Order: sequence, then structure tokens, then C-alpha cells
Amino acid sequence: MSVSPHTVSDVMTHTVVAVGRDALFKDIVELMDQWKVGAVPVLEGESRVVGVVSEADLLPKEEFRDADPDRREQLHRLSDLAKAGAVSAGELMTSPAVCVRPDATLSEAARIMAHRRVKRLPVVGTEGMLEGIVSRSDLLKVFLRSDEDIAEEVRRSVAAYLFPDAPVTVTVTDGVVTFGGALGNRNLVPVAARLARAVEGVVDVRMDFAGPAAAT
Repeated sequence: MSVSPHTVSDVMTHTVVAVGRDALFKDIVELMDQWKVGAVPVLEGESRVVGVVSEADLLPKEEFRDADPDRREQLHRLSDLAKAGAVSAGELMTSPAVCVRPDATLSEAARIMAHRRVKRLPVVGTEGMLEGIVSRSDLLKVFLRSDEDIAEEVRRSVAAYLFPDAPVTVTVTDGVVTFGGALGNRNLVPVAARLARAVEGVVDVRMDFAGPAAAT
């Protein structure tokens, strides 16, 4: 049995807007506006990722433009104050960059984004070289799978595997998988639900079996 774990390489953007350490503040802003991106990787050498400059890294310059923070605020926001005076990508960037490998699953990438509170991840190979970038919206592309495609995978990789001799039906509507048919022994129902939820694009799983419930 195989359930389809899509990987980051399946959904990432391969053409990436990036800058070098010496890129200037205004040039970075203009580049981000031109390409409609919220962050750019910072590269050195042969496309090795050393950091990321995001909108959050750029905003302190505007925030502290006419501000006079007290000593307490200065102590708590030393990094932001330093970025308010920065003029180049090397000074502005968040480093080391939070990255992901191209063979990581989409769930792994989603967990990294959630735990590190970032909206996008540079995708790097074994040598740390930039291969692409993946964003939150890229991770949601799996939910664009058609109901027919999802149903076929659930039938093949879940229903046929767990219930080879039972007349189990699988239907999918708006990403919601429904198992139906006659099923005498329901001991494997929780397993079926878990495996079906692991199929990319599944929104929810419902059980509508006829027959006696499993003994407890």
C-alpha cells in the first residue's frame, strides 16, 4: 500500500527572486514590490542561502523613523533598532534562514512554518544551494485535487488494502471522503479514517457503513 505524500518539490516555485549581501535597502523594497513577494533569500557564493529579508525586517526603519524609544523599549527591541539603521541585506536579514529540503513532505513544511512563524521557506539542497521557495499558498495547492482523483487514490490505497473482501464504497464531495456499504467487522474503521486523512487533498472523512457495530 502507498498513500501519496506530496513533497515540497511538487509545489514549490522554482524561479526565485533573491539578493546578495550588498543589496541596498531601497533596491530590496523595489524588487519585492516589482515581483509582489513578501521576502527574498540572501545568497552568497554559488547560490548558498545565508539569510532572508522579509517585510518584517524592513518595517522597523519606518516604525522608528520619528520615534524616541525609552530605555526599556530599547533593551527589549535591540534587533529591531539595529534593523532600523540598516542599509544592506547583510544587515537586514534574518540569519540563519529557516529552510526546508525539496524532499520534505508538505506536512513537514507546514509544521516548520507554524513553529517558526514564517510565511515562506527557501528550498535548499544538500549543499545549502537555493532550489526554489515554498509559501503557505503553495502548501494549499493539494486541496485543488479533483474529487475523482482523491476518490481513486482512497479506493486503491485504503479501501482495497483494508477491506479487500467487503463491498465498501468510497465517494468524495468537496474533498470530504465518505466510506459506505456493508461492513460486518468495523475494527479497522479507525485505521481507514486515519489513512484516508493522510491522502493529499482530503478535507474530512466520514463513515456511513451498514451492518452491526464491532464488539467492544
